Amino acid sequence: MYAEIRGIRLYYEIIGSGRPLVMLHGNGEDHTIFQEAADVLSRQFACYLIDTRDHGKSTPVKELHYTDMAEDVLAFLEEKDLKDAVLYGFSDGGIIGLLTCMKTDRVTDLIISGANLSPDAVIGPIGLMINVMGRFSKDEKIRLMLREPNIDPEDLRAIRARTLVLAGEHDVVRKSETERIAASIPNAYLRILPAEGHGSYIVHTRRIADILLGWLNRENRQYGI
Repeated sequence: MYAEIRGIRLYYEIIGSGRPLVMLHGNGEDHTIFQEAADVLSRQFACYLIDTRDHGKSTPVKELHYTDMAEDVLAFLEEKDLKDAVLYGFSDGGIIGLLTCMKTDRVTDLIISGANLSPDAVIGPIGLMINVMGRFSKDEKIRLMLREPNIDPEDLRAIRARTLVLAGEHDVVRKSETERIAASIPNAYLRILPAEGHGSYIVHTRRIADILLGWLNRENRQYGI
């Protein structure tokens, strides 16, 4: 299905029924990375799997910015009149989730994985690849990661959603960056997943579904809820 949003066509699929759960993929991916997780989550939630602009089946654009992608999600939430929604974002999707939840109360649970506030927080071979490719590539998705995001941690204090901040023990985002995000959002919980990488527990796996259900159903004692 398509939603006509802010002059573009945003592709999305809905799987299941119940409380709305919006899922946002990472850079260069599309909604299909969540297929296995959505099979589980759809038993309890209406999963809205979105292809962000310039990704998947959504409209390509000449210039890509995280703020525009967040405005797309805000417009989508309003057009579909989604309330008391859950928003899960992985990597770029996590960045979009942060920017979205600074400006809306339609999302009451925010879960992000492997998000960063600045390009400098991406380390290791991936960080090096972005720097090298970004300087020569004409791919706007690669260039985006070289120049953005540029989020002031103080701005995260505007987020009122119950928030879970995730990262893998071997993530490509600095642990200090993940900790900074969690510390800047009021009453956010931080969970570093042992032995996991950036997307090992997310892309085409049901493991992220178990984590989300543990948080959303408040079954895991470590959250203290």
